[in-house]
Amino acid sequence: MKQAVRKAVFPVGGMGTRFLPATKSMPKEMLPVVDKPLIQYAVEEAQAAGIEEFIFVTGRGKTAIEDHFDHSVELQDLLATRGRTDQVDAIRAWMPPAGQVAYTRQQEPLGLGHAVWCARHLVGDEPFAVLLADDLILADTPCLKQMMDAYATSGGNMVAVMDVPREHTKRYGVLAVGRDDGRLAEVKGLVEKPEPAAAPSTLSVIGRYILQPAVFGHLDRQERGAGDEIQLTDALARMIGTAPFHGLRFEGERFDCGDKVGFLHANMAFALAREDLRGPVASFLRQLNRRL
Repeated sequence: MKQAVRKAVFPVGGMGTRFLPATKSMPKEMLPVVDKPLIQYAVEEAQAAGIEEFIFVTGRGKTAIEDHFDHSVELQDLLATRGRTDQVDAIRAWMPPAGQVAYTRQQEPLGLGHAVWCARHLVGDEPFAVLLADDLILADTPCLKQMMDAYATSGGNMVAVMDVPREHTKRYGVLAVGRDDGRLAEVKGLVEKPEPAAAPSTLSVIGRYILQPAVFGHLDRQERGAGDEIQLTDALARMIGTAPFHGLRFEGERFDCGDKVGFLHANMAFALAREDLRGPVASFLRQLNRRL
């Protein structure tokens, strides 16, 4: 019987240098897409997939994230006195219950694998999810929920994947694929940031994972990989053959919000997906198009 995935890790210790000066005093994960910060989208996606415990791997200057997932008594009192009870209810609706949020620090910027390893004692000996807030996905069924549904049958390790232009493989972890039914691909190999000519495919990992706790044993080795960082991809590659391992082609559109253009695209797409904003935003885009 497969053990349920109850915990999710959110690596949020990065400096966000690509968005300076905006991120000089604000965590990049708090950058808003329309009216919600990136990290809230990630947490809500995890909640929709049944996650019960939320583990944030933070760094210096990230206290705004902790404050966001805490009650603001002054704000709620102010809204209540002004009769805006709907806004108070909206704030409370997505707030994880007391005791379900934990924080640990990644004291050195040593890569994604190191960030996940920092959460090892909070995760314990059970499967867990990892969500990268930079990867924002617009989908009818949240991406992690799609993965959970597939995991219920496949078990093992699972990553969300998408095909990218071959010239972009050097930005991603890339799969070597075995059996492939067009949605679920067996992982036979995994290479971090390969040059296009050497990439085993164009099927690339994006920031959603369901992992078995055995990954911590491989991360314990603290071996450096691409970019002289401790790569999660390298640890996962060592697990191939020890447990089922699949890449899921998720349904939805992914936006790279660690990139300025991707971030702008996400704001437009998420605004157009909302009934209260679709009309005026579409009108603005039509006006803008006439100027080009």
